[in-house]
Amino acid sequence: QVQLVESGGALVQPGGSLRLSCAASRITFSLYTMGWYRQAPGKQRELVATVGSGGSTNYADSVKGRFTISRDDGKNTVYLQMNSLKPEDTAVYYCHARWTVINLNYWGQGTQVTVSS
Repeated sequence: QVQLVESGGALVQPGGSLRLSCAASRITFSLYTMGWYRQAPGKQRELVATVGSGGSTNYADSVKGRFTISRDDGKNTVYLQMNSLKPEDTAVYYCHARWTVINLNYWGQGTQVTVSS
């Protein structure tokens, strides 16, 4: 069974930093586009960032210049470095894997990020 396990969520003060990790198992990781999405209370889930199998990246406008997505295919892990965090970044962050060729999708269980003083 495919597993995406997120870690790194925490309570952090505004202006602080966090690094989220997502470890994947039972998939050919290098074939997948990996992404991070988030969902705040009462809001729809939204894209944060993606990194393709070739390393190309895409970011939501709201996080450009503050967040960096990266992947380590040797460790089957994708990361999200979040700097200059704002209260509006508070959400559950979900890891996502997509094999674009056949549109196969997997989700992690989510990790809570709370930005508050």
